[in-house]
Amino acid sequence: MTDSSSLPLAVFDLDNTLADTAHRQRFLERKPRDWDGFFAAAPQDPPLAEGVALALESARECEVVYLTGRPERCRRDTLDWLAAQGLPEGRVYMRRDNDRRPARRTKLETLRRLAGTRDVRVLVDDDELVCEDAERAGFRVVRARWTAPSAELKVAQEREGRT
Repeated sequence: MTDSSSLPLAVFDLDNTLADTAHRQRFLERKPRDWDGFFAAAPQDPPLAEGVALALESARECEVVYLTGRPERCRRDTLDWLAAQGLPEGRVYMRRDNDRRPARRTKLETLRRLAGTRDVRVLVDDDELVCEDAERAGFRVVRARWTAPSAELKVAQEREGRT
């Protein structure tokens, strides 16, 4: 058996890459936004078949890890959801609970840290700004374009540093 620490990494986002968040967008359309409701509804996210298939395929040659803008307080629900979907076991990198920096900054920081010790084969993410910055930094990116973009989620990721 191959030691997983020698395998390249396949890095997957969660929301709108593996998990369909459409049913909880309503929490972001309110003023003020209902972040507790938004994250509390995450365990009911349906899986996105395209993302799940890509993660399972990637697991044949890579160690799959997850890089999400979800706050650390969502870890238990996130781990339970990943297991329930039959996704590959892997480390989950989450935002600190009070970290409000844009997703493109926090995710690129983590990607660079991972690339310091391992080959990062691919990043799979739906956030265009994250994808652009990762490509500029030299990472191979697959854009998860299998869901409709959400204006509310984009604002949350970029301006509010929430997911």
